Amino acid sequence: MSNVIDTLVEMGFSRRRAELAVEKTKSNSITEVTEWLLTNEETEQPQVELEPAPLVNEVIENLHGAATSSEETATAKSLKCDDCGKLFKNQTEVEFHAAKSGHDNFSESTEEKKPLTEDEKKEQLAKIEAKLRQRRLEREEKEKLEALEREKKRIRSGKEMLEAKKKHEDLEIKKIVEQRKREKEEERIAKQRVMKQIEQDKLARKAKFSNSPTTVEVENKAPTTSVPKPVAHNYTEVKLQIRLTDGNTMIQSFGAKEPLSAVRVYIEMNRSDEPGSFSLMTNYPKKIFNGDDYEKPLDLLGLAPTAVLIVKKI
Repeated sequence: MSNVIDTLVEMGFSRRRAELAVEKTKSNSITEVTEWLLTNEETEQPQVELEPAPLVNEVIENLHGAATSSEETATAKSLKCDDCGKLFKNQTEVEFHAAKSGHDNFSESTEEKKPLTEDEKKEQLAKIEAKLRQRRLEREEKEKLEALEREKKRIRSGKEMLEAKKKHEDLEIKKIVEQRKREKEEERIAKQRVMKQIEQDKLARKAKFSNSPTTVEVENKAPTTSVPKPVAHNYTEVKLQIRLTDGNTMIQSFGAKEPLSAVRVYIEMNRSDEPGSFSLMTNYPKKIFNGDDYEKPLDLLGLAPTAVLIVKKI
């Protein structure tokens, strides 16, 4: 009911008349209540809550005074607004009209304000319905615009979240790539260090044997008999069979002087099983290689010319 009363007030009716119409009709239909208001214009004329303008009071008093002192035999039946030509039955209607429209020129009139005809009522109802439809359309249009704006905000928020997520993923990928580069560089430096150490060991052994007195004496002595020297296996290549944690096997050849760390790098880059930390071991003879073993060449670890390495998770 309160919504009906508020709508009637917005249409120009006073709250008191709107409440009276709702009470009389006991309906929440705008059309029914408005029809009652138009039909019962003489019932409970609207009272303006605003105080009438002093100029309106002055005009009304002048009109009353003129009516009293007038010698005319004609009787005034209504009050007329000289600005718009509307007729009013009493002072209350005049005050209401003046407060609403701002008009301040009124005079007495012998014309009688007639009640609305059926056609006039229908016309008024049609105007009210048109006004209500227009307000409903405006409200629906406003709701559509608000819904569209909410959808735009939702889409914009979703795009921002996707961009933030993609940026985070790109940073993570960049970190992983940089970490792999660092690991490869460390492996390369370690390999170079091992190769350098091997070369230094070779030079040291060569210098040691070249300066040995026993060697000099043997060379100075004339050989009396030919003694066969033991054949030394000088392997240059080691062929490894690498068994991964998922049962798959990789076969790869390495240089005999390459360190075990080179084999580890190869496994990390080419393994098909689940990535993660691991160690290397052999079954025959059984040996688990530790940190120091990874710096040693494959032939010194007894892996030449062929061997089977087993990858074991840590």
